[in-house]
Amino acid sequence: MASSHPTSVFSARRADFPSLGRAYKGHPLAYLDGPAGTQVPEQVIEAISGYYRTCNANTHGQFVTSRESDAIIEAAREAAATFIGAEGKQCISFGANMTTLNFSLSKAIARHLRRGDEILITQLDHEANRGPWLTLREQGVVVREIAVRKDATLDYEDFRAKVNERTRLVAMGWASNAFGTVNDVGLVRELTYRVGAWLLVDAVHYAPHFSMDAASAGIDFLLCSAYKFYGPHVGILYARDGLLDQLQTDRLRTADPRAPQRIETGTLNHAAIAGVTAAIEYIASFGEGGTVRARLVDAVRAIASFEHRLATRAYAGLARIPGVTVYGQAFRSDRRAPTISFTVEGRRAVEVSAFLGELGICTWDGHFYAIRPVEILGLLERGGVTRIGFSLYNTVDEVDRLLEGVRKVARSAIDK
Repeated sequence: MASSHPTSVFSARRADFPSLGRAYKGHPLAYLDGPAGTQVPEQVIEAISGYYRTCNANTHGQFVTSRESDAIIEAAREAAATFIGAEGKQCISFGANMTTLNFSLSKAIARHLRRGDEILITQLDHEANRGPWLTLREQGVVVREIAVRKDATLDYEDFRAKVNERTRLVAMGWASNAFGTVNDVGLVRELTYRVGAWLLVDAVHYAPHFSMDAASAGIDFLLCSAYKFYGPHVGILYARDGLLDQLQTDRLRTADPRAPQRIETGTLNHAAIAGVTAAIEYIASFGEGGTVRARLVDAVRAIASFEHRLATRAYAGLARIPGVTVYGQAFRSDRRAPTISFTVEGRRAVEVSAFLGELGICTWDGHFYAIRPVEILGLLERGGVTRIGFSLYNTVDEVDRLLEGVRKVARSAIDK
């Protein structure tokens, strides 16, 4: 199944998502809010409810339902490792969400740092990959920012200038959740190799749209969230094989001190973790190949191509509407996440989203926790931007409904 995967295949699979049948005020809901969390297919819902129906038990017990819970968690680690391109399931830890895992990781890494050591973060990132590192300034760690440019891309010359022999960690996003920019992780990995620094990648917005191979990319830590790729609210941490065992994590004396459990605190959400496996299997069902990994790579390529076509249509259409400003790079390359942010002259973002919401079109307004780039681009005081994003269940008709809705709100702003 190549990237030319016919659109009709994705349209036919819309029936997999129960929520797509909803309407609001006579309008079928168009879920263009995927960057904040995708809709969930029936097989994921069934996996979660099925766990509660058949084997709801805590782990490591000497009875059947407990052993089944153990097996479900291990299967999810295996599935996530295959999805991420990890060395094995021993590299996969679970948590409540990416932010919580990253705070735990930052505290563990902090114990390896000395006053004057440096961490690099970027101005483009979601605050979940900035805030945990900025708190380390309290103990004398120097946290420096890589600049974002006006086109919502990173300044790689600034990267080259700031990576130095004192750099211990670079924390960066793989794709921007606000502007769809895909960052050059390979280049940054080369820069960190030169000084022996660790590389941590926030792949929350990248994982739903692009194939990952964390081990081959030389990434030390990678975080993502299953609810961004058709699954439940579960955070996922990849740590390079053997690396997590080197860190002093916060944990109880009764907790397993070995990776991957080493950073997992308390009882995990077993039912949701069952849903993680189901979500990854659902994605793989769109691909072809002799192994699960091959099917996943093929499926993500096909899904990305489909999403890219929708996003290209939306970006071009929005750019032609008088009074609308679209931010981020144009869709000239496929290395662009299908996420688009825009403003309407004379309207705050919340007004635009509210207007579209009454037409059954789900969009987001504000800064989406990527407050720093929105601030730097001068958009924060204007209420941020309106954001849309595309997933495998979206349609050309929904793009056209969006464009007509934005035309109406733009005209109403002019007439006001």
